[in-house]
Amino acid sequence: MNDHLKIIFAGTPEFAVVALEALLETGKHEICAVYTQPDRPAGRGRRLQASPVKRAALEHGLPVIQPVSLKGAEQQQQLRALQADLMVVVAYGLLLPGAVLHAPRLGCINIHASLLPRWRGAAPIQRAILAGDRETGVSIMQMDEGLDTGPVLHQLSTPIYPDDTAGILHDRLATLGAQALLDVLGLIVDGSCSALPQDEDKATYAAKLEKHEALLQWNAPAAELERRVRAFNPWPVARTSLRGENLRVWQAQTLPGSSGEAPGTILQASRDGIDVATGEGVLRLLRLQSAGGKPLDAGAFLNGHPELRRPGTVLGR
Repeated sequence: MNDHLKIIFAGTPEFAVVALEALLETGKHEICAVYTQPDRPAGRGRRLQASPVKRAALEHGLPVIQPVSLKGAEQQQQLRALQADLMVVVAYGLLLPGAVLHAPRLGCINIHASLLPRWRGAAPIQRAILAGDRETGVSIMQMDEGLDTGPVLHQLSTPIYPDDTAGILHDRLATLGAQALLDVLGLIVDGSCSALPQDEDKATYAAKLEKHEALLQWNAPAAELERRVRAFNPWPVARTSLRGENLRVWQAQTLPGSSGEAPGTILQASRDGIDVATGEGVLRLLRLQSAGGKPLDAGAFLNGHPELRRPGTVLGR
């Protein structure tokens, strides 16, 4: 097989940019077009903003195509006319109909941020942290018409460390995904790439994140609450309330032992952290943000809320 592939790249967020940049750095393949989501209004002024992938593509002089949908005959014909060998899809965000999946000579492959079949769906990084998984990774999958159901071509794994937030893990998996993509392209070129069907019995679903999930329920175990804080950093950020005002929790730590106090009760507060009783164990809040404020370490936060140094205040009321 020719070692030069003609590739359509489809992606939208920063996670996809890492793979696009890695692909460009090799110089081995031709990116004939970059597909990304249409510009969206963002920020206070609600001005149209290009996706991270679009910005990266334009910096490299690549042609950018931004259909609202790929279901129309015109859009599908435009894609077929590119006569690509392969379409690489990374967090694109649009449904690919069967006609698109089969348009490139070698079909479409996808970088997914989990060890499939575990955590198919929209939020695999956060769901892995929430579940207490000790390992995750990336999968390169041959796409079919199901939701992340296609056969797996290659996987790379990484531990989930105790202090990993979703943001930290996202960045590590983006780099790992780029490496896995380059590995697979090498296997495709030399003809040694094989596809392993997924075990449906082991499949789990990573539902899209909802803002209400970030509310800390203090009757839950401290370890579970800590995972929630890590999983929802940087979005939507774990939260509770202090005297009716919203209080965001950016970083927390599980402490051994129990308090005997009602869940949500502040046990003690110092520059080391604010210790809160939970349904099982104690959660130390290390970085917080009050409504209208900025994220602060516990010591700095207490300077503005000295009343929290008096034990007995209950969060979440």
